[in-house]
Amino acid sequence: MKTISALFVDSKGCYADLPGVDVWDASRDARRYAGPNPVVAHPPCSRWCRLAGLVEARWGHRRGEDGGCFAAAIDAVRRYGGVLEHPAYSDAWAAFGLNRPPTGGGWVNADFFGGWTCYVEQSRYGHLAKKATWLYAFGVDLPPMRWGHVHDAKSKAPVSWCGNHVSSGDIRPRLGKAAAAATPHEFRDVLIAMARTSVCQTP
Repeated sequence: MKTISALFVDSKGCYADLPGVDVWDASRDARRYAGPNPVVAHPPCSRWCRLAGLVEARWGHRRGEDGGCFAAAIDAVRRYGGVLEHPAYSDAWAAFGLNRPPTGGGWVNADFFGGWTCYVEQSRYGHLAKKATWLYAFGVDLPPMRWGHVHDAKSKAPVSWCGNHVSSGDIRPRLGKAAAAATPHEFRDVLIAMARTSVCQTP
């Protein structure tokens, strides 16, 4: 079994204690990762997501200033192979010159380096909220995903901390930040399997 490194994850989260998975949590500082394993990267998104502008206006935390986390994550993916996960419509895509993937599904070319990107909703893998997601993959096999945007069905829960607007009488439970950020095990397994197909050579 090829070992993969999970970057920017919780040491007690869904990647913990898995065979063949090297966990890089905050205490290890994934920005310092120097190989040699292919990676699954979940860099922090709060400075890049749709609420980043509101956060900047209210509290002064400037958009895109994440301490170099996204830059380190995409560099690791390109060096060692693997996949990076971020919220759909992340400003990091434009900041790093990546093409936006279509919501209709399919892997599309992301950049001049040979990376690929796609849109997928984690609700299709067991998340209670829709959790629209963009992936960036490099040097790995590109599996078919459960594509597309569900236009005719609601997610089982909205995310309270994102300020979802719901219709009157909507009784769906609201997810807190921790539950919303969690990665479904089935989706995690897809990302790990992708990383294990890396053909990148260790520098």
